Amino acid sequence: MSRQRFRPDLGLRDFVRSRLVSWRLRLRQRQNRFRQRLRRLRRRLRGPVYTAGAIVLFLLVLRLSCSSGLPREPGDICSIFKEKRSWYRATKASHEKWGVPEPVQIAIIRRESSFRDDARPPRKRYLGFIPGPRPTSAFGYGQVLDGTWKEYQEHQDRPGAERSDFKDVTDFIGWYAEEYHRRTGLAKDDTFNLYLAYHEGIHGFQHRSYDAKPWLVKLARKVDAQAETYAAQLDACRDDLEGGWFW
Repeated sequence: MSRQRFRPDLGLRDFVRSRLVSWRLRLRQRQNRFRQRLRRLRRRLRGPVYTAGAIVLFLLVLRLSCSSGLPREPGDICSIFKEKRSWYRATKASHEKWGVPEPVQIAIIRRESSFRDDARPPRKRYLGFIPGPRPTSAFGYGQVLDGTWKEYQEHQDRPGAERSDFKDVTDFIGWYAEEYHRRTGLAKDDTFNLYLAYHEGIHGFQHRSYDAKPWLVKLARKVDAQAETYAAQLDACRDDLEGGWFW
């Protein structure tokens, strides 16, 4: 279905009404597709032959329901990792591979996307309501630009890596920190400077582009403080995270 554009000859009220009708139609179509899939699934799970499959499916749904959505307590890394065990495994693997501590990774991701996998910069608005273009191509958990992500995919031979995949983004942060360390000599756990380089690009960081952006320096200090808080929290609960049911 093609996207409707604002037509001055229709008037604002007619335009908004047509958009609402279009959105309702798309929602109804998605609901119908979901109901059809659910009915097919129920037919497949009928009878004692599929009892074991139903149990496994129930456990998977239960597990996914516990790990989907945004973290309930984004300021507590222990709560985040207990709620989303796969995130702990991903950040730990990136730490072991690249040397960037888990708290640093989580602090950057929280600042960049608030843990939303489909985050994008807000669109510009014309006349207060007409959507315009986005300021950059940043997308996903790490708000990574198209070009930077493509460079990562090529360097790491990972063409299928996605910015909406948490594990892929933690690996990207580790890779980026490695490049930053190689070119600047600064430590990978130096959250303040790493975030400045993450935001400005390594080239911009080396030329101190952030000097003209006091708001960015202030923001980097907040990310650094958040990483320190996360680190103290993680020290207190890491032993608990290493165990657990259905790990």
